[in-house]
Amino acid sequence: MQPKSFSIGIDIGGTNTVMGLVNRRGDVLAQEWLLTKEYETPGMFIQAIKEKLDPVIAGFGKEHISGIGIGAPNANYYTGEIVMAANLRWKEVIPLRRLVEAAFGLPVTITNDAKATAIGEMTYGAAKGMKDFIIVTLGTGVGSGFVVNGQLIYGHDGFAGELGHVIVARGGRSCGCGRRGCLETYTSATGIVRTATEILERLAHGQEIPEQKDWLLAVWNAKGSVSSSEIHKAALAGDPVALEVFEFTGKILGEVLADMVAITSPEAIIFFGGLAKAGAFILDPVRRHMEENLLAVFRNKVNIILSGLEECDAAILGAAALSW
Repeated sequence: MQPKSFSIGIDIGGTNTVMGLVNRRGDVLAQEWLLTKEYETPGMFIQAIKEKLDPVIAGFGKEHISGIGIGAPNANYYTGEIVMAANLRWKEVIPLRRLVEAAFGLPVTITNDAKATAIGEMTYGAAKGMKDFIIVTLGTGVGSGFVVNGQLIYGHDGFAGELGHVIVARGGRSCGCGRRGCLETYTSATGIVRTATEILERLAHGQEIPEQKDWLLAVWNAKGSVSSSEIHKAALAGDPVALEVFEFTGKILGEVLADMVAITSPEAIIFFGGLAKAGAFILDPVRRHMEENLLAVFRNKVNIILSGLEECDAAILGAAALSW
């Protein structure tokens, strides 16, 4: 075995954290996960990660591991810190790189979680061979990574490319970042639940119900809430509320992406994350509304595609590649 044959990738999400040991070919050889939001402090969270990974490291040999790469919300590549992440319960500045290096005794590199996904796509997935693309992650929030001329855009302070916090409705929905009307309050998995809730509340207060399948309204009446997965299931059944939710969501996202295309002129926009699994329900309205709002010079040039990697693997691979 060659020295430094492996690296560790950790993807910290608002809901789940996944981690894995990866070889240089991009094979995920071992994988673990935990619930991010269960831990009250960053120290408790890192200790839980260590308990998961210590047996893996012992099994493959610490001397063969090049380091640890981490993708996390609001992670700063330059400073190694997580800074006031909207979708994490810890709002303070977290010196993540320093804490993880102290816990494991291995070199650590961190970046924004969506940027790590972009690295994974560029190295192993749908963006392989591309030099200009945008990755959009639709999960608890909305993340993004902008690759131009083969390089990730970080900006002078490490925080460039925050698509999820572009404001799409001044004075609109409250966001975890403290502002109102951010894109992710409308087009994330939690955003579509908010949209569905608004529509269903209107219907429940006596407005006319469409003369079609109304499965989602029945779920709402039964338990007073719906989930993003239930919205997708309802759309598959032809439910009018669910279809309206996806059309509304796709319109907002498509219009914003038309603006982003004018800035970076990407070859493709790649979607990743739980909400992207809705497939045509979300991609078709996004594509249609983006094309309607593009400058003529950009029309019919930008591919909208799904990630070429398994959801958990993409972020792990991208994070692991940071340490090579």
